[in-house]
Amino acid sequence: MRAVAILGPGVSPEYLALFSGPACQIIGHKRGETVPSADAAIILGGDGTVHHYLRDLSRLKIPVLMVPRGSGNDFARALGLRTEADALAAWNRFLATGRSREIDLGIIAPLGDLSVSPRLFCNVAGAGLDSEANRRANAMPRWLRGRGGYVLGALAAIRSFSATRFVIEAQQVSSPDRHIDEPGLMVAFANGPSYGGGLRIAPAADFTDAQLDVCFVRPAGRVRLVRLLRKVSSGRHLGLPEVEYFKAARLRVETETPLAVYADGEFVCRTPIEVSVVPGALRVIAP
Repeated sequence: MRAVAILGPGVSPEYLALFSGPACQIIGHKRGETVPSADAAIILGGDGTVHHYLRDLSRLKIPVLMVPRGSGNDFARALGLRTEADALAAWNRFLATGRSREIDLGIIAPLGDLSVSPRLFCNVAGAGLDSEANRRANAMPRWLRGRGGYVLGALAAIRSFSATRFVIEAQQVSSPDRHIDEPGLMVAFANGPSYGGGLRIAPAADFTDAQLDVCFVRPAGRVRLVRLLRKVSSGRHLGLPEVEYFKAARLRVETETPLAVYADGEFVCRTPIEVSVVPGALRVIAP
């Protein structure tokens, strides 16, 4: 077994000793380089680390183990890998059985700047208030980002972010297509259930249903938004009058003024965009 190791920022190579042994040869990898062909990939990091390698990992179709060493680790958590011990147990089962499973990926195609290539994402993407919160959180020290940085960024964004008009055209699988044309604060399109270190923006999201869960939030006062943020932490925001939640296989998002689009915590482009699903695009090692 040959496994390529991808280390996130600030992660020491010493952790690789847990996963190496007579049955596995660890292949080193330099950040930013193309992922080489191997039997598996071990990623020690968070959502942002895996995000930058999705194109290679999807193309190679090699099983990927997420070891939660990032600031948020929402993707690993959604796969059932909450701790290093969970990841090690999943890895040992993989070495013994060779079993992995396929999950979907989302893909964002910029429509405004055609020089930007489409970008795959594994967990949650969005535009609006949540992207502004993401931008603020990314500017914080890494230790603070891992201790509620996104929530702090969201609270700061609530004080300064203004609503803008969204036009969303969504193609649904088992329901008529949906059209939204009204002022809004944000839209999130989710492959996984949570982001920002545990905020359950899309509690019904499923990595294998070939759909994205869409959460559109209408304008509300600052106090109301703070309360809504508290409800998002437990997924209790669905059904609120400010929230429209549905599943879609493909959607087009335009805004009155271009908004930054973030995916897996990383800046991608600005609106307008088209978002869709690539079914079974990534193989993962998970319970």
